[in-house]
Amino acid sequence: MSAPQYVPGHQLLTGRTAVITAAAGTGIGGATARRFLEEGARIAIGDAHARRLKETEQALAEEFGAANVTSLPCDVTDETQVQALFAHAEQAHGSLDIVVNNAGLGGTAELTEMTDAQWSEVLDVTLTGTFRCTRAALRSLRSAGRGGVVVNNASVVGWRAQTGQAHYAAAKAGVMALTRCAAVEAAAYGVRVNAVAPSLAMHPHLVKVTSAELLDELTRKEAFGRYAEPWEIANVIVFLASGYSSYMTGEVVPVSSQHA
Repeated sequence: MSAPQYVPGHQLLTGRTAVITAAAGTGIGGATARRFLEEGARIAIGDAHARRLKETEQALAEEFGAANVTSLPCDVTDETQVQALFAHAEQAHGSLDIVVNNAGLGGTAELTEMTDAQWSEVLDVTLTGTFRCTRAALRSLRSAGRGGVVVNNASVVGWRAQTGQAHYAAAKAGVMALTRCAAVEAAAYGVRVNAVAPSLAMHPHLVKVTSAELLDELTRKEAFGRYAEPWEIANVIVFLASGYSSYMTGEVVPVSSQHA
């Protein structure tokens, strides 16, 4: 089955400002940055890859206007850089309404061969990085007193066992638990916290860290017989960031056609 036609924007996020991490590329973060701009938002994007981030900012600014796009290099394993990204977003755009925690790191290694360094690196980026950015988001949104939204990027692997993915699965299951706990706390000041859990969204980095055999196997498991396009995940992130999901918090929404 071929991918559906790209859905045009409907100004669901007009007048709102968003921070999006790991947004300098062709994956879910980059697709989310574009979708948010198409929906009328102003964005501040971060990424650990400074050159690629600047290129992304320039391309989006040319298309959507320089006033709507800003960026700052941000490695989510560094608390100082996380704080700097949030301060930069507020300084550039004057407010903060939405945070999308997209940064994550995968890899493949069976437990008997997995090193402490491999385990720690995946957990530090994927889980602890999401914690750092969620903490920064909630502090900012609570202080502003206008409510707001946090959307985390989890994965169906947080629910399902997969060979060679113990570190990634543990990290994504942790993101789900973090989302639920943060939602309970943040509800007191009108902030919603939800997560998406994609199954298989194809992008060049995934190809680099995953074998062709595994990607083929995962694709065959999808009911549509294809992987998701990153923008299809971004569409659901837009929904969770918008007023259409105003009564949802603490939810993990699967974006998947895989049911086995």
